[in-house]
Amino acid sequence: MIDRLLKSVLRLRSRFYTWSGFSFGRESQSGKPDQSAEGIEKFLSAGDSSATEQFSQYEMRLPSHQNAIDLLPGWSSAFPPALGLTAGTIPLFGDRRILSALDSYGSIKGKTILEVGPLEGMHTSILNAREPARIDAIEANKLCYLRCLVTKEILELNNATFYLGDIRNWLSETETVYDLAIASGVLYHMHDPAEFLKKIAARSNAIFIWTHFYDEAAMPPSDLRNLPFSGKVEIRDLDGLKLHYHERSYQHANTNASFCGGMRDRHYWMRKDEILSLLTHFGYVDIVELNVNLDHAGGPCFSVFARKRPEAVS
Repeated sequence: MIDRLLKSVLRLRSRFYTWSGFSFGRESQSGKPDQSAEGIEKFLSAGDSSATEQFSQYEMRLPSHQNAIDLLPGWSSAFPPALGLTAGTIPLFGDRRILSALDSYGSIKGKTILEVGPLEGMHTSILNAREPARIDAIEANKLCYLRCLVTKEILELNNATFYLGDIRNWLSETETVYDLAIASGVLYHMHDPAEFLKKIAARSNAIFIWTHFYDEAAMPPSDLRNLPFSGKVEIRDLDGLKLHYHERSYQHANTNASFCGGMRDRHYWMRKDEILSLLTHFGYVDIVELNVNLDHAGGPCFSVFARKRPEAVS
C-alpha cells in the first residue's frame, strides 16, 4: 500500500516537473526518472528542508540591479560610475569609436539601426540616447545576450530590441534595409568575413566597422601577436576580387565565461586594403578611415565609416 502511494506521488511530481521544464532525481540510461525504491526515497528526501534552508534558485538579498549583474558571469563592460554598479572594467558606455561613427553619420533620430554583436549593450546605450526609431541588436553568444537583457533593464534601452541568433541568417532572411549598420568588433571573428560584408552591405545604406586586420609589415615573424595565426593563408575569390584570408585560432579562449569571439575556432583576418576595396565594390562611395592603430595589443586595427550615394538609397 505504501509502495503504491509513493509511486503515485512520484508520478504526480513527474508530471508537474515535466510541465514546468524541470527534471529531478537520478535518471536511467533511457532518460526516464529512476522509479526504484532507492530513487523514490532520494527524490522524496530531496524535498525535505528546515525552516532556515533556502532553495538555491532564489535570490534572498534586497532586490537590486546588482543582483541581476551578479547572476551572470563574464562581464567585460563597466556601467556608468554614477549608477554605483560593479560589473566589468571596460567603459564601453562612452566608447569614442561609436561616438566618431555618429559624428560621421549625423543625427540618427528617427532612423533604423542594425547593431551586430552588441556584447553587453553598452554601445546600444549610446545609440539609444540619440533617439533612433528602432535598434535591432543581434547577438549570437548566449551569455552575452542575457547580459544585454540585464543592461537593457538597467539603462532603460526602450528603443532597442535584442535578438539571439546568427546575424548571417538575419541578413539572409530579413528584407529590412537599415539606415545605419554598426559592426564593431565583429568582422575579424568571421569564418567568411567577405561574405558577411556582402550580406550586410545589401541591408544597410551606411555602415561603421571597427575591426582588426592582418598586416605583415606591422607584425613581423618575431611579433608575439602572430602566435594565434597558423601561418596558412587562403586565397579566395568573391565577385572576381582576390582576397587573402589569414587563418587564426582562439587557442581555447572560448572556455572562459567572458569569451566574446566567433562561433568557430577557425576564423580569418583580412587585409585592410581588401576590406576597403570590398566596401567600394558593394556600393559605398563616401568611405572614411576614422582611426588606424598598428600597435594594438590584439593586432593592427582600424575603424571605417562608409555611406552609399543618396540615389542608391532611394
